[in-house]
Amino acid sequence: MAGPLNKLRVLDLSRVLAGPWSTQILADMGAEVIKIERPDSGDDTRLWGPPWLKAENGENSRESAYFLAANRGKHSLTIDIGQPEGQELIRELASQSDILVENFKSGGLAKKGLDYATLSALNPGLIYCSITGFGHTGPMAEMPGYDYLIQAQGGLMSITGAADDQPGAGPKRVGVAVADLTTGMNATIAILGALYHRTQTGEGQHIDLALLDVQVSWLANQAQNYFCSGEPPTRTGDYHPNLVPYQPFPTADDQQIIIAIGNNGQFQSFCEAIGQGQLAQDARFATNAERVKHRVELIKVLVSATKTRTLKQWTLLLNEIGVPCGPIQDIAQVFDDPQVQARGMEVTLDSAHGPVRSVANPIKYSKTAIEYHKAPPTLGEDTSAVLERVLQKTASEIEALKRKGVV
Repeated sequence: MAGPLNKLRVLDLSRVLAGPWSTQILADMGAEVIKIERPDSGDDTRLWGPPWLKAENGENSRESAYFLAANRGKHSLTIDIGQPEGQELIRELASQSDILVENFKSGGLAKKGLDYATLSALNPGLIYCSITGFGHTGPMAEMPGYDYLIQAQGGLMSITGAADDQPGAGPKRVGVAVADLTTGMNATIAILGALYHRTQTGEGQHIDLALLDVQVSWLANQAQNYFCSGEPPTRTGDYHPNLVPYQPFPTADDQQIIIAIGNNGQFQSFCEAIGQGQLAQDARFATNAERVKHRVELIKVLVSATKTRTLKQWTLLLNEIGVPCGPIQDIAQVFDDPQVQARGMEVTLDSAHGPVRSVANPIKYSKTAIEYHKAPPTLGEDTSAVLERVLQKTASEIEALKRKGVV
């Protein structure tokens, strides 16, 4: 069963994470993704190790974990786009592609004749997605942008971390490159929308996507809290600014359990489970609004109660009565979790260096497939095959390009 984007071709000129994350999703959905890399060095993240993939002999390969995370299902084609012949190869490939994704600084590809205006003249149906730190307009349009910077400037770090009156207070970076990843997701959404437009009109279009814009959009309810109250939200550490109780609680075995109460019915069930049914009738705690107002008094009582049982005991009890709860797991525990395993959230693919374990795509279609047909490629492993298959280059033409350092 083929993926929903079967027979579409993506020309991937992006590097690092936001662009590659988007094109990996497109590859998982069945698109053919041709990844353009610099000869000799390739994508920057190939060198972002350790850790490295272990080869079958137990030695480290030179395939970094970071690169492997975002480049499944792609064909690696090395082209020096600084050379005129390399630029011409990109134009030839773009003329036969449905989608192009790039993350060069604003104006960078125009100098090489690889901008949207040039390529769309060759291929009017081309969907051309540009990912930059700050977009193609505004006073910072020509500035480079990286995830850490965007988390800071986009407000995320101001609401992440312990509250000012708690130990370790101060803005904190989120543990994954969330601005990059969410931009990659938004790029995929934008591309799919542009594809639908093309089915109706035959027209391609340019997509201008900025990490900062995406990070601002993902402030979501916290931004709305500011719009409604006039007060910028602050760091609240482990608890939720709008819901109580919605935080970790200590257990008898020195573990922590997350209890996430989303409505008054769940709160009543929880109170009865901990032997404190009267709390749900107390005017200070009967509604969420009152619980938020009286957070400190309530949490003190709940902490005393949760210390009376172990994490496992609480999990079993609360799950039985429909109270959302769960453990705080490290990443090894995540992939040992029976629910994660039941959902098939790990995939293993064979590579030139041996098996590559990676996180599976979370999408589950009923009529089409998610495809895992190729491990992340070694640098340039598909150069000759793609030039021959897509551009009909002969072996002698390819060899001449290699001698010149074009590919």
